Amino acid sequence: MKKNDIIVIGGGPAGLFCSLLSSRRGFNTLLLEKMSSCGRKLLLSGSGQCNLTHTGPISEFVSHYGNNGKFIRPALMNFTNEDLISFFTDRGVPFHDDGRGKYFPESGKSRDILTVLLNEAEKAGVSIHTNEPVIKIIHDVSGFTVTSRLDTYHTDVLVLATGGCTYPATGSTGDGYAYAKNLGHTIENPGPALTPAHVPDFSLQDLSGISFSDVPVFLYRGNKKIYQAKGDLLITHTGFSGPVILDMSRYFRSGDELRISFLSFKNINTAREELISLLSSGGVKQVKTILTSLSLPERFAKKVMELAGIPPDTTSAQFSKDLRNRLLTMILEFPVREMRPGGANEAMVSRGGVILDEVRKNSMESRIVPGLYFIGEILDIDGDCGGYNLQAAFSTGALAAENIKKNEK
Repeated sequence: MKKNDIIVIGGGPAGLFCSLLSSRRGFNTLLLEKMSSCGRKLLLSGSGQCNLTHTGPISEFVSHYGNNGKFIRPALMNFTNEDLISFFTDRGVPFHDDGRGKYFPESGKSRDILTVLLNEAEKAGVSIHTNEPVIKIIHDVSGFTVTSRLDTYHTDVLVLATGGCTYPATGSTGDGYAYAKNLGHTIENPGPALTPAHVPDFSLQDLSGISFSDVPVFLYRGNKKIYQAKGDLLITHTGFSGPVILDMSRYFRSGDELRISFLSFKNINTAREELISLLSSGGVKQVKTILTSLSLPERFAKKVMELAGIPPDTTSAQFSKDLRNRLLTMILEFPVREMRPGGANEAMVSRGGVILDEVRKNSMESRIVPGLYFIGEILDIDGDCGGYNLQAAFSTGALAAENIKKNEK
């Protein structure tokens, strides 16, 4: 049986980074990747352009990881967005800010990021085995016995960096959940996140491509509002997307309802009163003219009037209270009573995973099995779009590598 100081399962950014940092510190590190090459999902990130991280103070990142943001704070503070950018710029990869806070390689190629990781892993002496899926992991007093399709290995330190359950063609098929469960850990219901909302028989499909800035979206479950967010919205051929939908999608469950506003406001009651006043006092002005004066696209104005049963040439003076209320609903609380989140093949990340109560946030080590570490997307934490998930992958990988070294000392 072959002995290694550390075995890392999973060759994504978290696994590669943890491996190369560990190997640099003198550990004999083996990385097992079941696919024929490492970093396949990384190559797809940011539509192949790799939105690596976000601008701004690292302390502000915590709010971008849903309800579990506090868990990842120690990892982020240990290895920040500035640290991450410096790691790659020091190795010849310049970056630019897209003007909305997202950092991309200037080349626009995610391949540049993967090349650096692979080169640094090779320099550090990481032994990378591709095309070698893990079949079984056993833990006892002697450590971990890892059986792959090709061989059997032993180690005192095992790092699970297998990713989640989305983009399965890249190798993220949820294997790590089974390994973790067999080692005594609990798995929070995994599912898609950072995914669009699909609407059956979508009434706005001919408006595909129209976007709205900084609008509120409300999520209802059983007629009770459970979440709301504000951000940019995009109408697609099949439903809704854009940052506000993608970031909210971690909370989507079967049977949920969305109510979408196409106007930005702070208070819906105030917005409703102002819109009523505007629509009631226009005299001979056509309703669609009043709507376009609010910066609503003309095609959109015509469509919502049609859906509300309002003749296209209706003037303010001809506008009945019933028609006006129907239009207000369409604009301020557009109902999406049937909604299906995108599946594993289109979700950028996974929600759910190894529950955080069973992992030490200051080290990424298991509270149940000494010497077992979890990094990256296998954990029950997912970030908003904008580079937050890749930052989490690198930060958790760095923290685990640092703690492994401390424990050895």
